[in-house]
Amino acid sequence: MLSRLRSAYGWFRAFRRTRPFWGGVWLVAGGWTVLKFSLSSLQLIVSTGFGGVAGYLVGGGMILCGLIPIALPGQRYTFGLLGAVLAVVSLVVSNLGGFLVGMALGVLGGSMTVGWGAKRPRRTAADRTAADRVAADRAVSDRVAADLAVEA
Repeated sequence: MLSRLRSAYGWFRAFRRTRPFWGGVWLVAGGWTVLKFSLSSLQLIVSTGFGGVAGYLVGGGMILCGLIPIALPGQRYTFGLLGAVLAVVSLVVSNLGGFLVGMALGVLGGSMTVGWGAKRPRRTAADRTAADRVAADRAVSDRVAADLAVEA
Protein backbone atom coordinates (compact mmCIF):
# COMPACT_ATOMS: atom_id res chain seq x y z
CA MET A 1 0.00 0.00 0.00
CA LEU A 2 2.82 2.39 0.87
CA SER A 3 4.59 1.67 -2.40
CA ARG A 4 1.42 2.52 -4.35
CA LEU A 5 1.15 5.77 -2.44
CA ARG A 6 4.79 6.60 -3.19
CA SER A 7 4.37 5.83 -6.88
CA ALA A 8 1.19 7.94 -7.00
CA TYR A 9 3.02 10.83 -5.35
CA GLY A 10 5.90 10.43 -7.79
CA TRP A 11 3.48 10.53 -10.72
CA PHE A 12 1.75 13.63 -9.33
CA ARG A 13 5.08 15.33 -8.72
CA ALA A 14 6.19 14.68 -12.30
CA PHE A 15 2.80 15.85 -13.58
CA ARG A 16 2.96 19.03 -11.51
CA ARG A 17 6.49 19.89 -12.66
CA THR A 18 5.71 19.55 -16.35
CA ARG A 19 2.76 21.95 -16.33
CA PRO A 20 1.88 25.45 -15.07
CA PHE A 21 0.16 23.76 -12.14
CA TRP A 22 0.24 26.44 -9.44
CA GLY A 23 -0.74 29.20 -11.84
CA GLY A 24 -3.74 27.16 -12.92
CA VAL A 25 -4.68 26.41 -9.32
CA TRP A 26 -4.59 30.10 -8.35
CA LEU A 27 -6.59 31.03 -11.46
CA VAL A 28 -9.24 28.41 -10.66
CA ALA A 29 -9.39 29.62 -7.04
CA GLY A 30 -9.87 33.21 -8.25
CA GLY A 31 -12.60 32.15 -10.68
CA TRP A 32 -14.34 30.17 -7.97
CA THR A 33 -14.23 33.19 -5.65
CA VAL A 34 -15.69 35.49 -8.31
CA LEU A 35 -18.35 32.90 -9.11
CA LYS A 36 -19.20 32.38 -5.44
CA PHE A 37 -19.79 36.07 -4.81
CA SER A 38 -21.89 36.32 -7.99
CA LEU A 39 -24.37 33.67 -6.87
CA SER A 40 -27.95 34.81 -6.50
CA SER A 41 -31.38 33.46 -7.28
CA LEU A 42 -32.23 32.54 -10.87
CA GLN A 43 -35.17 34.94 -10.91
CA LEU A 44 -32.92 37.87 -9.98
CA ILE A 45 -30.33 36.92 -12.61
CA VAL A 46 -32.95 36.68 -15.36
CA SER A 47 -34.54 40.00 -14.40
CA THR A 48 -31.25 41.93 -14.33
CA GLY A 49 -30.16 40.69 -17.75
CA PHE A 50 -26.52 40.67 -18.86
CA GLY A 51 -25.32 42.33 -15.66
CA GLY A 52 -26.49 39.33 -13.66
CA VAL A 53 -25.03 36.78 -16.07
CA ALA A 54 -21.68 38.55 -16.47
CA GLY A 55 -20.40 37.37 -13.08
CA TYR A 56 -21.11 33.78 -14.03
CA LEU A 57 -19.45 34.15 -17.42
CA VAL A 58 -16.32 35.82 -16.03
CA GLY A 59 -15.99 33.38 -13.10
CA GLY A 60 -16.55 30.37 -15.34
CA GLY A 61 -14.12 31.76 -17.92
CA MET A 62 -11.46 32.19 -15.25
CA ILE A 63 -11.94 28.59 -14.10
CA LEU A 64 -11.60 27.35 -17.68
CA CYS A 65 -8.53 29.52 -18.24
CA GLY A 66 -6.99 27.87 -15.19
CA LEU A 67 -7.81 24.30 -16.21
CA ILE A 68 -6.83 24.43 -19.89
CA PRO A 69 -3.11 25.21 -19.36
CA ILE A 70 -2.90 22.35 -16.86
CA ALA A 71 -4.25 20.00 -19.52
CA LEU A 72 -2.44 21.63 -22.48
CA PRO A 73 0.75 23.40 -21.28
CA GLY A 74 1.49 24.69 -24.77
CA GLN A 75 -1.51 27.02 -24.49
CA ARG A 76 -0.25 28.71 -21.33
CA TYR A 77 0.36 32.12 -22.91
CA THR A 78 -3.07 32.45 -24.46
CA PHE A 79 -5.11 31.27 -21.50
CA GLY A 80 -2.88 32.84 -18.86
CA LEU A 81 -3.28 36.23 -20.51
CA LEU A 82 -7.00 35.70 -21.06
CA GLY A 83 -7.43 34.62 -17.43
CA ALA A 84 -5.62 37.71 -16.14
CA VAL A 85 -7.78 39.96 -18.35
CA LEU A 86 -10.94 38.24 -17.13
CA ALA A 87 -9.77 38.73 -13.55
CA VAL A 88 -9.40 42.46 -14.13
CA VAL A 89 -12.79 42.58 -15.89
CA SER A 90 -14.33 40.85 -12.86
CA LEU A 91 -13.57 44.00 -10.88
CA VAL A 92 -16.27 45.80 -12.89
CA VAL A 93 -18.84 43.08 -13.54
CA SER A 94 -18.84 41.02 -10.36
CA ASN A 95 -18.93 42.63 -6.90
CA LEU A 96 -15.49 44.21 -7.13
CA GLY A 97 -14.00 41.01 -8.50
CA GLY A 98 -15.11 38.82 -5.61
CA PHE A 99 -14.34 41.63 -3.15
CA LEU A 100 -10.86 42.01 -4.67
CA VAL A 101 -9.82 38.53 -3.50
CA GLY A 102 -10.93 36.72 -6.66
CA MET A 103 -9.40 39.39 -8.86
CA ALA A 104 -6.06 39.24 -7.01
CA LEU A 105 -5.96 35.44 -7.16
CA GLY A 106 -6.86 35.54 -10.86
CA VAL A 107 -4.16 38.06 -11.75
CA LEU A 108 -1.61 36.10 -9.71
CA GLY A 109 -2.60 32.81 -11.37
CA GLY A 110 -2.65 34.30 -14.87
CA SER A 111 0.79 35.81 -14.47
CA MET A 112 2.20 32.59 -12.99
CA THR A 113 0.74 30.64 -15.90
CA VAL A 114 2.29 32.97 -18.49
CA GLY A 115 5.63 33.05 -16.68
CA TRP A 116 5.94 29.29 -16.23
CA GLY A 117 8.71 27.54 -18.14
CA ALA A 118 9.27 23.85 -18.71
CA LYS A 119 11.88 22.27 -16.47
CA ARG A 120 15.17 22.05 -18.29
CA PRO A 121 17.40 18.99 -17.99
CA ARG A 122 20.50 19.45 -15.90
CA ARG A 123 23.68 20.28 -17.76
CA THR A 124 26.56 17.85 -17.56
CA ALA A 125 30.09 18.93 -16.67
CA ALA A 126 31.12 18.76 -20.34
CA ASP A 127 28.22 21.04 -21.32
CA ARG A 128 29.14 23.52 -18.59
CA THR A 129 32.77 23.74 -19.65
CA ALA A 130 31.82 24.18 -23.31
CA ALA A 131 29.35 26.91 -22.39
CA ASP A 132 31.95 28.60 -20.18
CA ARG A 133 34.46 28.60 -23.05
CA VAL A 134 31.90 30.14 -25.41
CA ALA A 135 31.06 32.82 -22.82
CA ALA A 136 34.76 33.59 -22.27
CA ASP A 137 35.37 33.86 -26.02
CA ARG A 138 32.37 36.17 -26.35
CA ALA A 139 33.64 38.37 -23.49
CA VAL A 140 37.08 38.66 -25.13
CA SER A 141 35.59 39.56 -28.50
CA ASP A 142 33.35 42.17 -26.84
CA ARG A 143 36.39 43.74 -25.13
CA VAL A 144 38.34 43.81 -28.39
CA ALA A 145 35.39 45.42 -30.19
CA ALA A 146 35.08 48.02 -27.42
CA ASP A 147 38.80 48.81 -27.63
CA LEU A 148 38.59 49.21 -31.41
CA ALA A 149 35.60 51.52 -31.04
CA VAL A 150 37.49 53.71 -28.56
CA GLU A 151 40.53 53.98 -30.85
CA ALA A 152 38.42 54.94 -33.87
